Amino acid sequence: MRTAEELRYLILAAQREGNRLLAHALRPLGVTPSQAEVVRVLQERGPLTLNGLGELLVCESGNSPSRLVDRLVATGLVRREVAAHDRRHVELSVTDEGARLGRRIVEVEDELYRSIDAAAEGRDIEQVIGFLRAFVGDLPAGQALARRAGW
Repeated sequence: MRTAEELRYLILAAQREGNRLLAHALRPLGVTPSQAEVVRVLQERGPLTLNGLGELLVCESGNSPSRLVDRLVATGLVRREVAAHDRRHVELSVTDEGARLGRRIVEVEDELYRSIDAAAEGRDIEQVIGFLRAFVGDLPAGQALARRAGW
């Protein structure tokens, strides 16, 4: 197997396993990893327009997050309101229930991050992060992450 091929599959395997672990941990909260990302982004950055939200999502990069938002509105976690500054714009924000859920999502994410930190212990993760940033930097998901992380 070529090095590039192994790297590709290792990245894919890490993403799938990480998402599987996250989905399992989020299941009792009644949300998917993609829905959790929407709640967290709105919790941290809201209110946002649908386009503004879409520009910050990694889970739906390049796609409209309207279906995710519709589901979260229907379950009372996100609200849609006409923007005060321009009635043509709709702003999205978390409801009180969404904010409570967001705090529980943070706890689930922190547990996942602790396991990643443990696996990374003693390794030069900065080099890996630098490589991955360069690899995805010009791609939609990488650009969404860069906007969120500020790099």
